Amino acid sequence: MAVSERLTAATSLTSSLEHLTHRRHTRPGGLNDWAIARDNHAPQHPVLRKALDLIADERTTTGLHLARVAASVGLLLPGDARWRGAANLFLGLSNAALYPRHRYGTDGADQASTLVQSAVGLARLSNDPRTRDALLWYVAAQSNLSYLVSGWVKLLGKDWRSGAALGGVLRTRTYGQEDAWRLTRRYPRAARTLAHGVLALECLFPILYLRGGKLARPIIGSAAAFHVANGFVMGLGRFATSFTAMHPMVAYTSTPRSHPAAADRDDRMPAVAALVLAGGVAVAGAVAAGRRLRAVEPWPDGRTVTTRHGNELAYNARLADRTAPADASAGGAGGVEGTAPVVVFVPGLASTAEHFGWITEKLLRDSDVDLVTYSRAGYGPSRYRASGPFGLDQAVDDLEDLIAAAVPAGRPVVLAGHSLGGELARRVSVRLGDRLHGVVYLDSSHPAELLRSKQQSDSAERLRGGLVTFLNSLRAGMGVLLVRPDWVESLPAGYRRKVMAQYADSRLWEAGMREWEATEREFRAFEGDLPGAPGHALVLSAQQTVDRDPEQLLMHKELGDAHRAPGRVVRNEVVEGADHDSLLTSARLGTEVGRRIIDFLAETLRPAEHAEHAEHAEHAEHAENTENAR
Repeated sequence: MAVSERLTAATSLTSSLEHLTHRRHTRPGGLNDWAIARDNHAPQHPVLRKALDLIADERTTTGLHLARVAASVGLLLPGDARWRGAANLFLGLSNAALYPRHRYGTDGADQASTLVQSAVGLARLSNDPRTRDALLWYVAAQSNLSYLVSGWVKLLGKDWRSGAALGGVLRTRTYGQEDAWRLTRRYPRAARTLAHGVLALECLFPILYLRGGKLARPIIGSAAAFHVANGFVMGLGRFATSFTAMHPMVAYTSTPRSHPAAADRDDRMPAVAALVLAGGVAVAGAVAAGRRLRAVEPWPDGRTVTTRHGNELAYNARLADRTAPADASAGGAGGVEGTAPVVVFVPGLASTAEHFGWITEKLLRDSDVDLVTYSRAGYGPSRYRASGPFGLDQAVDDLEDLIAAAVPAGRPVVLAGHSLGGELARRVSVRLGDRLHGVVYLDSSHPAELLRSKQQSDSAERLRGGLVTFLNSLRAGMGVLLVRPDWVESLPAGYRRKVMAQYADSRLWEAGMREWEATEREFRAFEGDLPGAPGHALVLSAQQTVDRDPEQLLMHKELGDAHRAPGRVVRNEVVEGADHDSLLTSARLGTEVGRRIIDFLAETLRPAEHAEHAEHAEHAEHAENTENAR
């Protein structure tokens, strides 16, 4: 405990001195400006928010860091007094309290030191040796877990398996070091060996407990050298003291009971942990099974259609009886006889039909528009049964078959697609012929986006990594650890449990991975310009999407231009304040999107003479604007 608390005291001392000498980061305009950072805690309880506001006050923050410096210096001094337990607890608790204030700049070193300080503090304040041993076992188990998780997550990445990851990390601006990177280029075989050595060390760390702990010294020594090297080469100085602070507990718990230092050690903690783990696995399995049942369960009025590829698509249809003329004044978007269009919603990548909840609720409440929502093959209740390689044309075929089965003959179709769903809608639109009435693009993908947008191209690999991580984590049974994200909480209340069940189900991520591989392959091979597309078009762009990447706005304009022809309505609009997802999931923004769709349908369904008048008016307005510009 003495060695561990001094190492973590050095971590806390360094951390607080860094924050005190970089106070510009917490002031207005800084990286951790509380006026901005506090928005991350808006959903929290008012009492907690007030406490965070108090801690974030500059005087309070400064006082806490000065107290942490004093406590850290005290722990670095010789001694074994009981007050050291209270000092450790203060450092651990204050570090946790200050985390929201220093969200950017806090890292794994601070988390590791908090864990060690809390455990050592409680151990020093306890008079029961069994409690102390349980706490030391707890830290040792956490140390093993940190290496195991880090190693096996690395193992999922092809760069670590190939040995190329080390050079890649050393080349980055944040963690790189040019001289070290040049060495990996000059000695690639040694770099690969070193990368594989790190991988083996982390993945096999717990073997130090085998054979009476004979491997403990070389493994702990290698891990300590690894952290010291990270501190020197990558600038992660605090890692060298924080993670090595757990090593004394690992050494103590791996020492055989025949050694005098461990003769009285209480070793019931591993058995208890194994029992708790077994219970956790059982609970995780039960939760996963319950979520799977909820994810694949169709809605009460749901139906299915089997496509030409053998896939079974689940869909919901709200189709009113259109045998009688509709009242043109009711709802404003369905005033035609027996041939009112049906809006078919096409979800995006790794998304659900329920994502359109706010939009469909708006359409059902404020118009007489009919609509169909569905889940693509592999999502929710839909089954992926196709054989052979997957391509986006298969999803387009499925959508075409769905429309043929779900939309009554003679009813025109309006396709509304979000993200990748917009691209699928564009592709199927040319197949529908006279049945197509129009297409609504909701922050849609463009087949050239990976070629023309550096941001989209750069994020492609991160997206792949995120899909792989989610997929493998859920397959490993970690779905029970998922916290319901804020965007799920933003959906209509009746949809949240269903969406969360799908979000925590590996089937959604398997389908997303399958679709992303096909999307990336086909988008990177795209050549030429967009071909012409039939029907009217409403292209809605999220403001944050086009602000962040103006090329997206140009590509969205091209989506609309592909539909331009005499007599057609084409609208390109930006939804203010929206990002790619909140365009759907936000109650305010989703409702706004629904209103714009209603207005768009009302405009495109007006009698021909009104449409012609509107077209003339639009041309006149364009001419006037041109003349004014001149």
